[in-house]
Amino acid sequence: MNIILVVFDTWRKDCAGVYGPTPWGDIHTPNFERFAEEALVMTRAFPDALPTLPARRAMYTGRRVYPYHDADFALKGHHSAPGWGPIPEDQDTMAELLTASRYRTGLIADCPPMFQPSENYIRGFQQWTYLRPPRSGPRLTQAELEYWIPEEIRNRDRSNPTQGERRAAGLERNLIGMRDRTREEEYPPARVFRQAATWVEQNREADKFFLTVESFDPHEPWIVPEHYRKMYMEEDGRENVASFYGDVSNIDQKLVARTRANYFGAVTMCDRWFGFFMDSLKGQGVLDDTMVIVTSDHGHAIGDRVWMAEGDRTWMTEIVGKWGYPSSPKVYDIPLMVRFPGGEHGGTRSDHFVQHHDIGAVILDAAGVEPTSELDGIAFLENAVSGGAGQRDHVTAAWGSAVAVVNDRWWLSIRDDGSGPLLHDLEQAEPFMANVAGDNPDTVSELFAMAKADAKGGFPDWLIELARAQQDLPRDAYIYP
Repeated sequence: MNIILVVFDTWRKDCAGVYGPTPWGDIHTPNFERFAEEALVMTRAFPDALPTLPARRAMYTGRRVYPYHDADFALKGHHSAPGWGPIPEDQDTMAELLTASRYRTGLIADCPPMFQPSENYIRGFQQWTYLRPPRSGPRLTQAELEYWIPEEIRNRDRSNPTQGERRAAGLERNLIGMRDRTREEEYPPARVFRQAATWVEQNREADKFFLTVESFDPHEPWIVPEHYRKMYMEEDGRENVASFYGDVSNIDQKLVARTRANYFGAVTMCDRWFGFFMDSLKGQGVLDDTMVIVTSDHGHAIGDRVWMAEGDRTWMTEIVGKWGYPSSPKVYDIPLMVRFPGGEHGGTRSDHFVQHHDIGAVILDAAGVEPTSELDGIAFLENAVSGGAGQRDHVTAAWGSAVAVVNDRWWLSIRDDGSGPLLHDLEQAEPFMANVAGDNPDTVSELFAMAKADAKGGFPDWLIELARAQQDLPRDAYIYP
């Protein structure tokens, strides 16, 4: 059996018809919906650790990154989030194990962090292609910068010059490569999925293959052909392709809507080219003996009303951005669908708790390959399609020095030092409109004990110090070079 893993970056779960709608209505994703009709749909899938690189490390190894026992990296030129670094040499990757079992293995990706110096996410792949966007050309004029990046973001960045300069430079590098594209085929999702289809065509004579396809879209900046944006906002107005990474309650709401329309357009463009890829697989006759797994690393708030916290103060506001604390389904709730060969079990839904590190276990189990050491992930497919009991009663998922604990009844967001609990009752009609931690101290203690138990030895001292200092709480954007 062939196996294909497709990972989108920053794809919100509700931005697919099978999981939607969003608070602003349905998103046009006919190909994701068609795929869901032929797939097992997991309705309670979560990350293990975030953001980008920790999520992929868990997926690629079947091992937990939480709670960062071996992940205090300080690499030059890299994002400083805990866990942001290479896969440890003593952890096998799925690609290594499958290559050793005579699979032909390939990686098609345009996800920049995976290819930064010191990273090793190509480990085990016999063939790999990095589709880096072109970054050459003249620098943007001031008028062009003002067109693409609104004054509200430029003014906010001036309050933090280091952040502002880094963000402006990253955005400019992206815009230099994207601003003059005239054909949809030149946009990142098209390049990724066309290359992936070509790889399958060139390797389908292999007895069996394992292909990983990484689409960095719909990660910001949200630069899309105009017709995609107009599907969600017809009127013209000020442009914005960047995430605000902050409170937008006092921002011009037409500008927020324009930002959201660009994000929705990016999702729809990803759907269009994912559909092209699936049609190519069908046309090449490989779908009858190929398993296809589709997921995302995390979501993104796009004007949602969510909780924020600083010190002991908590409040609700409208946010465009992604962050680890307080945790929110807009970021932590992820899509995960598995299409079996021939579309077997199509349309089945399962509410089992599953996580990113389960993906590696699922892949090895489907391939009939034994891991060389015990995995943390669970091969959940048989139980999920049979309607059997789930193998977890809760999940723990982390970003930096904070953890989310979710079970059937509760969602707890808390710092690793036990401070700042936000507790939400999932049995309420709108659970995230109230923090009920103060009324349920025993529940907070019980859930936090689960987080510590899952940490296997507790939280590292350096992570506790980060939690106390709140130095790693993500409040700014990172636009990759």
